[in-house]
Parts: sequence; structure tokens; C-alpha cells
Amino acid sequence: MNTSGDRLRMLLREVHLSASDFAKNRDVTPQHVNNWFKRGVPLARLDEIAELLCVTSRWLRTGEGPKHPPTNLQLEGPNHGNSATAREDCGHYLCGPNSGPEKIDMEIPLHASFNSQESLRLSLRTLEQLNVTADRALGAYMVGNSMIDIIQDGAILAIDRGRTQIIDGEIYALEHHGMLRIKYLYNRPGGGLRMRSHNNSEHPDEFLTYDQRFEQNVHILGWVFWWSTLNNRRPPVPLDEHLTGYDGSKSD
Repeated sequence: MNTSGDRLRMLLREVHLSASDFAKNRDVTPQHVNNWFKRGVPLARLDEIAELLCVTSRWLRTGEGPKHPPTNLQLEGPNHGNSATAREDCGHYLCGPNSGPEKIDMEIPLHASFNSQESLRLSLRTLEQLNVTADRALGAYMVGNSMIDIIQDGAILAIDRGRTQIIDGEIYALEHHGMLRIKYLYNRPGGGLRMRSHNNSEHPDEFLTYDQRFEQNVHILGWVFWWSTLNNRRPPVPLDEHLTGYDGSKSD
């Protein structure tokens, strides 16, 4: 291990984290991470990544000095001074700033209209940035083309069930006669509701009165705060055969 890229690859293996999952957590592409493997961790991100992976930035950059920083957990309890205990279960956690071990992601359930055995893994950092608690989060898949160009058919969604008050023009998940729908919502006078699709040329606006909302069993599930991006317009550019795979292995 002669480079910071080699050490980064080793650290991700230690915490059982793929390059693609790590890229998602850091809001970069998997190719960025592969470039870091080959060329080294960028100096501008060295401290951030070292802190996240429970190592010192000096060790990550040069391979010299102590690998792990001292932690406040070493100063408490009967295991005082035991750095191994302070980093217990590090294989399942990344280190958060000034707070010891922290989970990298959370599993949230899918809406009942999908396979109840499945769950969505979402970055804890994403939840914290939007002040969404895991118990309020609900996953779903986008079905159909009503929100095309914003949310593609088949994209994964995350819903905050704690935010059901309608703010005009925001995207919400709702149940309509038991069917899950994803729409821009707008308030109308007297408690009415306007449902708008992004693809409104094929899916015209729908208007419901207050009474119709209850007659048609309209239930606001929550605000859609996250969705995956699918690029269905991939250009016919051949894959570079010399590039490594996202997991660090050589591409076939």
C-alpha cells in the first residue's frame, strides 16, 4: 500500500463497503472513487474522508504515524485506554464528526403496495441533512411516466411521513382509492386539492373538492424528499475496456 488510494481501497474493504455505496454517501460518482484508488485521495477531501473512516489524515495521505486518532470513547468506562474497544464494530460503521461511530445508512420500509420483504437503504447523512428521522421515512418506486424528466419510471423514492401539510408546488406521495400516486400538490379554496403531473401533456391536472377528497379516499402520505436518478438517454458511447469495475476489479 504505497498510495492514499491503496489505503482507501483497503479501508472500504475493512468496513465491507463497495466503491459505489461509498460514492453515493459522498455525493460523487463511482468513477470518482475509482480515480481516487488510482491517483490518490484529493488533498481537498483528505480530512473529510479520514474522519469518516476513523483514521488520521496523515496516515491516509502518507501511511506514516498512528492509523487511528484518539477518541473520547477511550476516556470513559472500564475500558479506559483501550482503543480497540473504542472502535468496536468499526466494520459496520463509519466515524462521524466528533461523535464516534456512526451508521453510514439506514433501512427504511417500502410502501405496502410493493414487496413487504424489501427495504430501501438510504444514507444517514441524507436523512440528517433534511431533518428526517428513520421512523418517519417510507420508500417506494415510481410507476409510470406522469413525473417523467423529474422522476423516471422505476426510480426509487423516499417519503417523509412527518410532512403532510401541503406546500403549493412541492412533490408529495398520496394514496388515491388505495393507489399510490406521486404528484405536485396545490391547495384550493374550501379545502380542495389540485394534483399536477410533471408530464401534464399526457396527464392533465386533476381538481378535487373537499368532499371529493374524502369520497375518493385521498390520503396524503408525505413529502417526497429524495429520489434516485435514472438516465434513460444514455448515448451510444462504448465502455472503456481498460477501466476497472466499481468494486475495484478489472472489467471484462
